Amino acid sequence: MTPVTAFADQHLALFGLGGSGLATAEALLAGGAQVTAWDDSETSREAARTRGIAVADLRDADWSGFSALVLAPGVPLTHPEPHWTATLAQAAGLPVIGDIELFCRERAKVAPDAPLIAITGTNGKSTTTALIAHLCRVAGWDTQMGGNIGVPVLALDPPANNRVHVLELSSFQIDLAPSLHASVGILLNLTPDHIDRHGTMENYAAIKERLVASADRAVVGVDDPHSAAIAARVKASGITLTTISVAGRPADVTLDGTRLMRNHDTLADLAGVATLRGRHNAQNAAVAIVAVQAVASMQPASQPIDVPRALHGFGGLPHRMEQVGQRGHVLFVNDSKATNADAAEQSLKSFDPVFWIVGGVAKEGGLAPLAPFFSRVAKAYLIGTSSAAFAAELDGHVEVEDCGTLDVAVAAAARDAAGSDAAEPVVLLAPACASYDQFKNFEQRGTRFRELVEALPASLAGQAEEKSRDLTR
Repeated sequence: MTPVTAFADQHLALFGLGGSGLATAEALLAGGAQVTAWDDSETSREAARTRGIAVADLRDADWSGFSALVLAPGVPLTHPEPHWTATLAQAAGLPVIGDIELFCRERAKVAPDAPLIAITGTNGKSTTTALIAHLCRVAGWDTQMGGNIGVPVLALDPPANNRVHVLELSSFQIDLAPSLHASVGILLNLTPDHIDRHGTMENYAAIKERLVASADRAVVGVDDPHSAAIAARVKASGITLTTISVAGRPADVTLDGTRLMRNHDTLADLAGVATLRGRHNAQNAAVAIVAVQAVASMQPASQPIDVPRALHGFGGLPHRMEQVGQRGHVLFVNDSKATNADAAEQSLKSFDPVFWIVGGVAKEGGLAPLAPFFSRVAKAYLIGTSSAAFAAELDGHVEVEDCGTLDVAVAAAARDAAGSDAAEPVVLLAPACASYDQFKNFEQRGTRFRELVEALPASLAGQAEEKSRDLTR
């Protein structure tokens, strides 16, 4: 835990008692603050009471006695309209902040030079965060990883000069962290996402920009126009900047085949690194290496990192182009985290031919951005509420089978892939959709896919033969 002593002897209001909210309340109490918390869920309120957290309806509170409102990142701050707690706080002239801001204030108080690597972007944040933490651990550093991935930031060990914090940050978290100041700030990419929470793409991009604009050093991917414009502004501000391109654009680090190049020197060769397959993962790797090398340069006693060994030792993350099984010559890949078309594009680029399981709750734009990759798709297996719309989009381009549910889709895709003449056909779950029509979240969807694959017979030959007999009847 990181006790938040920066608010000792102050009284804070807190809304949202999920995992990060509970960790935040406990960190504030451990640091000597007083907390009054509330949540719409009675179950969450009771969980807080059992931990000794004071719970009271903030609608009835005297807001003049609070120093700030600590808001859970999932609660609307501005769009589609401010949450009622934010409105009450603003009326009382109080700052509305989140757990990342509390961490930043504590770091500024107790260890302002403690290494902090902060990562944001629309896609690839979690893989990049995990890879950076892996490289830091290979280097022998005390490494704490959390934020928007895994562990809430205030449940991590406190900032210290000999400890590296690697934090994945969402736009919601950045929006609630006005004093965020990373040692290395990373922006991977920007495509439309969470517009319902930020109003416009411009607002969304501006919030992401804060992370790199306030960092000591910035690393920015420049393969989309919004990020390229941000990189130009960061450079003009005088911040030390490293740009990354894996799409052939001018940048400090570029991709040549499987090699990452910097100033005509090979930064790393990704050939044979199965967990970093695809151009998007080349960007993730480039960013991770540059960031860790930057932190190493701030620590004179650190040992050189064996980058090739570290990359080959990276196990990847669940639900992100995760290879979950091989049945005969068929490879099964779980990319359930691909909840929008831009994320699904990366896995479609990485495999050919693809027996594609797609669908759920469609995002804005549907499958239109993926049209250039339809030629890689041997057949699509539609699931979820998007099925009718996706069938119309794919009509005339890709053969489709309306499966409805994931179990039906896996069986059908396995059957067809087993009959393919390709050397390594791939059954790919890359839904390009949110999951909440049939699953609680993308993790549950990906776990179910893995279970269904594990239940398949070791050989799919029988299924292929049955399909062949059906076709000849």
